[in-house]
Amino acid sequence: MKRLTIILVALVCLCQALKAQTHYEGRISVGGKAGATLSRMQFNPSVPQRFLPGMMFGGTFRYIEERHFGLILELNVEQRGWKELYEDTDFHYQRRFTYVQLPMLTHIFFGNNRMKGFFNAGPELGYMIAHSTSANFDYAHFADIEGFPTANRHNEQLNLDINSRFDYGISAGLGMELSMTPRHSFSLEGRFYYGLRDVFSNHKKDPFSGSSGMSIMVTLGYFYQLK
Repeated sequence: MKRLTIILVALVCLCQALKAQTHYEGRISVGGKAGATLSRMQFNPSVPQRFLPGMMFGGTFRYIEERHFGLILELNVEQRGWKELYEDTDFHYQRRFTYVQLPMLTHIFFGNNRMKGFFNAGPELGYMIAHSTSANFDYAHFADIEGFPTANRHNEQLNLDINSRFDYGISAGLGMELSMTPRHSFSLEGRFYYGLRDVFSNHKKDPFSGSSGMSIMVTLGYFYQLK
């Protein structure tokens, strides 16, 4: 009976030790990020264009429950748009949209306590809070401008009214995080966003059946671990 009691106590102690080794305490971090963007529009039919440089900044909330898995919620301000491509001419036109974005991302990471690599992916919701147009010609009357390229290209987008300020899409990114202390860390991330909502009207009578946005972002972030 005494031996059986010792064995049972030993088994209970062993189970508790294994449980302590496999349990992972959740961590909560908050932080901020800022960086640069390159964006363009996905027009259908296509439009000759270049990537438009912009900027973004925002705040981040991160919850990590498992050893290699967590969730991220961000609130960002991001510039998107496009820049028209006019080859062999001096014409310039660009249109910029400023969005408030809410990404909700799955966070998968690997590495050690000092250096980690990570992959983020998930949906985004957004709302356009501002827009602007910059051009060196009268884009409302481009057909009257001598030498303006109109052959074999669409120009209706130059003066189209915005149909939807709401936006949604999917984003995914890769990056690395460096821990300076147990509570302070910095991250570097490259992320791609693919929009699913058209900015301009897409009815049969409209010039474009598709006009969603896409962007590439490179950001530097800071995290402070609360728990």
